[in-house]
Amino acid sequence: MTMAQAPAFPQSTETAPVVAGDAAYRRREAARRLKEWALQGALALALLAALAFLAGNVGENLAARNIRSGFDFLHGAAGFDIGESLIAFSSSDTVLKAFAAGVLNTLRVAVFSVISATILGVVVGLMRLARHPIIRALGTAHVEVYRNIPLIIQLLALYLLITELLPVSTDALTAGGWALLSKAGLQIAVPESAGLALLAAAIVFALTALLVRERYRRRVTDLVATLAGFWIGIAAALLVWLLFGAAGGWSKPHIDGFAIEGGASLSPEFLALWLGLTLFTSASIAEIVRAGVLAVSVNQWHAGLALGMSKVQTVSYIVFPQSMRLAIPPLASQYMNLTKNSSLAVVIGYPDFVAVGNASINVTGQAIEIICVVMAVYLVLNLIIALAMNALNARILRAPR
Repeated sequence: MTMAQAPAFPQSTETAPVVAGDAAYRRREAARRLKEWALQGALALALLAALAFLAGNVGENLAARNIRSGFDFLHGAAGFDIGESLIAFSSSDTVLKAFAAGVLNTLRVAVFSVISATILGVVVGLMRLARHPIIRALGTAHVEVYRNIPLIIQLLALYLLITELLPVSTDALTAGGWALLSKAGLQIAVPESAGLALLAAAIVFALTALLVRERYRRRVTDLVATLAGFWIGIAAALLVWLLFGAAGGWSKPHIDGFAIEGGASLSPEFLALWLGLTLFTSASIAEIVRAGVLAVSVNQWHAGLALGMSKVQTVSYIVFPQSMRLAIPPLASQYMNLTKNSSLAVVIGYPDFVAVGNASINVTGQAIEIICVVMAVYLVLNLIIALAMNALNARILRAPR
């Protein structure tokens, strides 16, 4: 029988019911999604209506009491000074610029504290896992003391230690002329062209960290390559800083009468807040690191040692990268808590964003608007931290095990 004479196979009668069933399923899913969107839209409209009602009610009450409302005050003169600021500020500048100075002060202490708390937390976490009883006891004492004392008490204690027990500026503790420590704070030597040196160091750090990471990411895990790039970038930035000082000279702090001149100054308020946030947060980070390491199977340790790795190599290349898969989400929460806890600066007089907001309330009297601005700024800062840590977590989870 030729191909042309071959009988045709009967068409399946099951195709039509299957297609019909798929069409019915799609219709049901479309109806379900439409119902969900309708419900969510109704809830959103109800929420907007409630907010509009509250806003209108508040506006009417403020108008009845002849209290000014709105955000026009942001463009008026602040009417107060800020003790320390990263940007030039005077009482004649606008409230908006005062808010900008406060945000920069908050970011300054938050960034410093996140870096120092992370480093100290990792060290203390590994100390708690050490076999030597004294090292393990010291790590445990650090965690139990700083984690269980309220942060506000620690800040007050540190501030009192700095302002009461340290010598006056004329008898400041010195470190070979490179640093002075007194009731006036910490003064350190910086290159004469400190701004240019800082910019160059930041550029060198970023480029070095990126190049090292891209070079070694194929040889080791992505996390180890990133950490190696970070530390080598720090070393390169420090070298650039020293080279600028050696070439252009150093501005060293020195006692001039009753004051200290030269160098860069860290106020007692900044030091107390920085140390308090570092010690308090590092205790929680240490427990996160310890829990992450303990979650890695002991067989991973044995496998690394069986391959001829040292204990340091086993921790660096096998245990620590795996533990970070569990540590990143709680670390994000600690970083956000640290940023929010920096608002306690108001109790020791550091001019952070909340302190600037309080001063603005006293001058303008528009408490509701200023509180809304403060809430919005902290919400944005913590959302940025959450997005960055979620991106890092997703990258680590995508990395090969």
